[in-house]
Amino acid sequence: MSITRRQFVAASGLAALTGLAGCAAAADPELGGGANGNANAGGSTPVTNGAAPLADRTLPLPMTPEELRSKARSGGPPKDGIPSIDDPSFVGADGVDFLDPGDPVFGVARDGVVKAYPQKILAQHEIVNDNLGDLPVAVTYCPLTGTAQGFERGGTTFGVSGRLINNNLVMYDRDTEAWWPQILATSIPGPWNGEPGTSSLREFRLVWTTWAQWRALHPNTKVLSTDTGFAKNYGRDPYGSYNPVGGYYSNENTLFETLSQDDRFSKKRVFMGARTPDGAVAFDKAALLEDRIMSGELGGTPLVAIADRRLDTGYVYLNPDELSVTVDGDAVVVDGETYEPDALPLAGIHTFDAMWFAWHGYYPDTNVYA
Repeated sequence: MSITRRQFVAASGLAALTGLAGCAAAADPELGGGANGNANAGGSTPVTNGAAPLADRTLPLPMTPEELRSKARSGGPPKDGIPSIDDPSFVGADGVDFLDPGDPVFGVARDGVVKAYPQKILAQHEIVNDNLGDLPVAVTYCPLTGTAQGFERGGTTFGVSGRLINNNLVMYDRDTEAWWPQILATSIPGPWNGEPGTSSLREFRLVWTTWAQWRALHPNTKVLSTDTGFAKNYGRDPYGSYNPVGGYYSNENTLFETLSQDDRFSKKRVFMGARTPDGAVAFDKAALLEDRIMSGELGGTPLVAIADRRLDTGYVYLNPDELSVTVDGDAVVVDGETYEPDALPLAGIHTFDAMWFAWHGYYPDTNVYA
C-alpha cells in the first residue's frame, strides 16, 4: 500500500486528528540494560544536559547504518509532527474512567514504581518522556509494528522523527539528533547530525497486557492520564481497535514497504521477540501462552521461554546449563525450587511483543519457535 499515514487517517474517517498518525515485579530480569516541553511540528525541544546512557554491547543491525538510513521514508507528519508527551500526568487506578477492562496497557513495575501507559494514548503520541523514580526514561510505542519498548534517556528527551524504517517508528534524541529505529534500539546517522557512531540504548521491559489484568496484579498502579496538554480524542484509535481486534491490527496490509517478506505466518501475528549481540529469537505468543513453556536456542546457547498467564505475556531466559524448568500451576519450578515467571534464577533477555513482519524484517535470520 503506497499511502501516507495522514492519508490513512483521512481514509479512516478521522482526518480531524491531524498529525496523530502513529508510527505511527521488584527486579527487572532483562539484560542490557517544568513547563510542557513539547516541540511544535518541524522543530525540537533543545536538551543540553546529557545524552542517553548506552548499553555495554551493541545490538545487531540487519544492514549497515547508512543502508538503513536509505530505507527511511516519511510517514506523513514532519519531525515532531506527532508530539511526544514531555510533561506527563498520572492518576490512580480508581480515577481511571477512560479504560475498559480489555483495553491494552503497557505496564512497568520497577524499583517500587508501578505505572501503566494506555495504548489508546500512546497511539497518538508514540513517546512519553517520563521518570521512574529518579530514573529518566522514554516509553515508546509504534502502532504500525505493535511494539512497546522502554529506554533509559539520561539528560535528553526523545522525539518522533517523522520517518519510518520497516514501518517502524524512528525516534531521535534531542541531545545528539541521532536517529534510533525503535525495534533496533541502535543509532544510525540522521539528517541533522554527522556520523554518531553505532551504539545501543539501555532498555527496560514494558509488559503488553490488559487494563483488567494489570490492575488485578498491581491495584496501586498509577496510570498515564488523558490530561496530556493536547486536544486529542483518546477514545478512538485511527488504525482500528484492539478491544476487539480490528482494522489495521487484524488485516494483512502494511502501510509501507517492509524490509523482507516471509509468508510462514500472517504479517500481524504476534511474536515474543528477544535479541542480543549474538542473535535473535522469536516465540509465537499464542503458542507460548498455550504451552506455558517452550525451549529454543540463541547463538548456540539453550533458552527457555516462560508464559505468565497473570498478564498474558512471556519471558525468555538463557539456560546454558540446561537446568530442569517445569511449570506447576502459575508457578515455575527450576531444579526443585519455585519461582514466579518473571523472577527465574536465570539470565533474562529483553523481550517484547512484535508483529511478525516487523520482527522478521529487522531480524531475517531469527530462530523461530511456534
